[in-house]
Amino acid sequence: MRNIQPGPIYLDCNATAPMDPVAQEVVLGWLSDVGNAGSRTHEYGLRARKAVERARDQVADVVGARPDEVVFTSGATESDNLALLGLAAFGQAKGRCHVVSTEIEHKAVLEPLQTLVARGFDVTLVPPGNDGAVRPDAVRAAVRDDTLLVSVMQVNNETGVRQPVDAIATVLEGHAAYLHVDAAQGFGKELQSLRSRRIDLVSISSHKVYGPTGVGALVTRRRGFDKVPLAGLMHGGGQERGLRPGTLPVALIAGFGAAAERARSEVAARRARCAAVRERALNALQPLQIRIHGALESSLPHVLNFSVGGVDSEALMVGLRDLVAVSNGSACTSQRYAPSHVLKAMGLPPEEVAGAVRMSWCHLTPDVNWEAVAERISSLR
Repeated sequence: MRNIQPGPIYLDCNATAPMDPVAQEVVLGWLSDVGNAGSRTHEYGLRARKAVERARDQVADVVGARPDEVVFTSGATESDNLALLGLAAFGQAKGRCHVVSTEIEHKAVLEPLQTLVARGFDVTLVPPGNDGAVRPDAVRAAVRDDTLLVSVMQVNNETGVRQPVDAIATVLEGHAAYLHVDAAQGFGKELQSLRSRRIDLVSISSHKVYGPTGVGALVTRRRGFDKVPLAGLMHGGGQERGLRPGTLPVALIAGFGAAAERARSEVAARRARCAAVRERALNALQPLQIRIHGALESSLPHVLNFSVGGVDSEALMVGLRDLVAVSNGSACTSQRYAPSHVLKAMGLPPEEVAGAVRMSWCHLTPDVNWEAVAERISSLR
């Protein structure tokens, strides 16, 4: 990953990641082409349709889904809304108006859940342990006979902690509740847990897996021959099985597909690179007695969320801004900063929540002078 001008190294890849060079080349190639994937009467439209269907294959392959189970959207936020709100009419018609989720979900899940509550649904939020992970048995215990949906993220965006979605899928066997996984942070980085056929819905963002911004997908797995009974939130045109109408952005979708294929084929090498970065970071930072938030052994290796005694997050970010660009929480709330609901749910002391920063990198991140970072942090005490 290159910096446009000399300056700090970008360590906020959980907010948005750099684009893979191959994906970028695909996007640029299609931006210079023309053709609506919905036009079936000429070669331009057919060529665009072929590119879209190839991308559908590429995205489906990462999670072991069928290509016709992939619905393209603008990103995981839209996919989350479609998954949660799109099931509401079915739930009300069947008298199943209870939803189970967790206290550490992204706002893209928590806010649609608030909308469901306003429509008369009952929502149960399961807390995590102090290691940042929810417990499968706690999720199962929250499920009732009238539960319509269980929604659990694959990887937490603030701590990097993997949630036990495969175990949750197992404990839900035999229950009719649909299982939705927000995979914005883990798609293409942790493969196996998303391949369970018991997971009915998977939300994905392209820009978190080194593809272009503005495109994503919702995987809607069939149960045998039965489709997930989703209703579209928008109308007009009938594209994407009527669930997401509008002209398909061929360049973005093709770039997303290329990024997904690259992520699947390079997952081991990328993880090894990120693990090496984390090891160097910890070696430099541990003498400062940093407090790490979330169990490292169950976290993906490209994220480090920590606090330093006596230094609040704003001071730390300002103090490091000429070295590294970092954040103190989810980008979705960065313009109206409030203490992290994730860290509060984990039961961390208020001073640790207030001092927490998140550093997130990727396989494209340049080498970081972690010793200089540690020295700067030490000087802020």
